Amino acid sequence: MPPSDFRGLVRRFYALQAERVEAYKLFEEGHEAYLRTGPHYDFDHYRQLVHEITKAFCGISKEVLEIKEHLHQDFDRPDLSEHIEKLQIKEKQKLELTAKLQLAKQSAQDHPDDEACQEKVQEIKQDIIKNKEALSEILQDFKYDSEEPE
Repeated sequence: MPPSDFRGLVRRFYALQAERVEAYKLFEEGHEAYLRTGPHYDFDHYRQLVHEITKAFCGISKEVLEIKEHLHQDFDRPDLSEHIEKLQIKEKQKLELTAKLQLAKQSAQDHPDDEACQEKVQEIKQDIIKNKEALSEILQDFKYDSEEPE
């Protein structure tokens, strides 16, 4: 249950974003560990990691959406609600790109002489950079608008 006061909601939103960053870090570290088990990959451990990370992301998203609703309904802040909506879309894209990158990295590792595999990894990394820039911009807008007097 998110806090009921405006500042508490905003603080909780930032805490959830920090949890998301930490979950991504664990996801990336887990995938690096998985790649080190190649060529006979330890898929069972990796599948468990994916399950746990997915659960974490679902819980974070659920609470972020509750905050979005509170900001819109209880505090009449559709502007902040809209920022969160945009953020959720970009976060979904980031997760999809991260999964694509992990598959591309494994493919590149399995086919070290295939230049197309290496190029795919670089292409997805560039897409992730663009996505992170968009996320940062949305968070800046949220910060600016949330600091305005209500």
